Amino acid sequence: MKLRNKIHLYTTVLFVVLLVLINTAVYFSFSRMIFTSELEQTEAEAEQIVATLNENQSGVPIRELLLAYSPINGIVQIVMKDAIGPGAASPDHSSLRERSSVTFYSEEVSRIIDYQGTKHALVSVPIIWTNGEVAALQVTESLKAAEQNLNVLQIVLIVVTLIATIPLFISARFLSNLITRPITSMTSTMQDIRESGRFKQLELPEKSKDELYVMGETFNEMITLLQANYEKQEQFVSNASHELKTPLTVIESYSSLLERRGRHDEALFDESVEAIHSEAVRMKNLTQQFLLLAKHEEYWNVDLTEIKLSTFLQESMRAFEKAYKRRVEVSVEEGLNVLADAQKLKQLLYIFMDNARKYSEKEIQVDAFRNEGRAQIHIIDQGIGMSQEDLERVFERFYRVDKARTRKSGGFGLGLALAEELAQVMDAELLLHSEEKTGTKAIIKLPLSQ
Repeated sequence: MKLRNKIHLYTTVLFVVLLVLINTAVYFSFSRMIFTSELEQTEAEAEQIVATLNENQSGVPIRELLLAYSPINGIVQIVMKDAIGPGAASPDHSSLRERSSVTFYSEEVSRIIDYQGTKHALVSVPIIWTNGEVAALQVTESLKAAEQNLNVLQIVLIVVTLIATIPLFISARFLSNLITRPITSMTSTMQDIRESGRFKQLELPEKSKDELYVMGETFNEMITLLQANYEKQEQFVSNASHELKTPLTVIESYSSLLERRGRHDEALFDESVEAIHSEAVRMKNLTQQFLLLAKHEEYWNVDLTEIKLSTFLQESMRAFEKAYKRRVEVSVEEGLNVLADAQKLKQLLYIFMDNARKYSEKEIQVDAFRNEGRAQIHIIDQGIGMSQEDLERVFERFYRVDKARTRKSGGFGLGLALAEELAQVMDAELLLHSEEKTGTKAIIKLPLSQ
C-alpha cells in the first residue's frame, strides 16, 4: 500500500473512531443527565405527598389525596410489610399494583428500574401509618418519554457521524496528498537524476517553512554537495589519468627501445634504465599521495604528543638544509610546546618547505611564536608569489600555480591538498598570504600543550 493511501486510510479511521467516541460520550452523558433529572423530580413529588399526608388534619381520605398527586404516567401507593395499602395509578400502570411487582423498603430508596421493557423512576419514602406500623410511600413514574428523546438523540448522532465521514474522507485525502507531495516530487527528481545522469533540485514553495520544506531544502543541499563531489571526483580521475599517462608512455617508449636496440647500445641502455627508474619513482610518489588523500580523516592514525617546538624545528630544518643545500633561517620562541603528531607535523612542514624551495631561490625564513592562545609557525619565502585567484584554489587537488615548471619541479598539485588533510586531523589551521613577485607566507596554527 502506498504511503498516501496509508495516511488517507489511517487518518479517516482515526477521525471516525474519535467522532464515534465523542458522540458515544455525549449520548451517555446526556442520558445520565435526563434520568438523574427525572429521578430528582420524582423525589420532589414524593416529598410533597409525604408532607401533605402529615398535614392532613381534615380527615380527607388517603385514597383521594393519593389520587390528587398521582402522576399521569405512573403510580403512587402505600406499601406495607405484608400488604399493599391504598394507591392511585394511571390506567397504563395499574399492573404496578400487583404484589409481584411491589417490593417493601424500610429505608428511603431512589433508583431507576426496568419494568416491562421500560425504565421507571422509583422513589420509596418510609412513613408511620395510622395504626403505628411502618409503611412506605412509593412513587413510580414511567420514563418512556425520556427514552424516546434519547432514541431520537441516538439517531441524530448516528446520522451526524455518517454525514461527517464524507468531509473527513475528502479532507484526509487532501491531507495525504499535501504530506506526500514533497516525497513524490523528491522520488520523481531522483528517478530523473538516475535516468538522465544530470543533477536536479526540487522546486520549493516560498511561503512554507514547515518540516516538509526543511526536508526538501535538505534534499537540495545534499544534491548540491553530491554534484560538487561528483565534479571533483571527475576532475580527480581526469587529472590522475593525465598524470599517470605521461610516465606510462615514457616507460612504454623506453621499454620498446630497449627491446629493439638495448642489447647493442650501452649508452641507450643506461639512458633508458635511468628514464624508466625516474618515471617509476615519480609514479610511486604520485600513488602514495593518492592513497593518503583517499584516506578519510577517521582512518588517520594520529598520535598526539607534547613537542618542544624549538628542538623539533631546529632538527627538521637542519635535515632539510642538508638534503637540498638551501639556507633556512629559524627563529623560535623559547618554552613553546605544542600538542601534535610529530611525524605528520614534519610531513606538513616539508610540504610547505618544498614549495618554498621550488618557487624561490633565496633564503627561507621559519619563525615560531605564541599568538592568540596558539602556537604559530610562519614559513616565508621570497619567490614568485601567487595572485588572489591562485590563493583561492591552491588547496584544490592537482591545481598548480606555475604550470610551466611542473615537470621540472616534479610536483603533482597534491601537496597542499594533503597538507589540509594533515592539519585537520591534528586540529591545526592553515593560512596562506602571498603577493606576486614578492613571496609567500605559510602559517600553521597549532594547539599549545597544557
